[in-house]
Amino acid sequence: MILLVGRGATMPERYLLVRWPGGPEQRIYSPSTVVEDYFRAGQKLPIADFVRRSHEALTIASDRVEAAYGFPCNRAARSMAEIAEFAAVHRDGDVTIEGIEA
Repeated sequence: MILLVGRGATMPERYLLVRWPGGPEQRIYSPSTVVEDYFRAGQKLPIADFVRRSHEALTIASDRVEAAYGFPCNRAARSMAEIAEFAAVHRDGDVTIEGIEA
């Protein structure tokens, strides 16, 4: 899916599909393909590493939106908040990257 932003411009959306320890799944929105530089399908990461990487990738993605359109991406900020909520509940184990969807 492509996000349409003002005057016909587009941003290449991606969704990161993850599984937290114990089974809960999460679909994480990114307004940019930058998540493809940080994650790959089948990858397993300790929770702290996943939180760090996702925060870095989503910050870059939001910064790209701001550079292009003059405002940061609220949905990327929401994704970061949702990741923090999951991480607070699931403190131990690995997060599995199930895939990345366009």
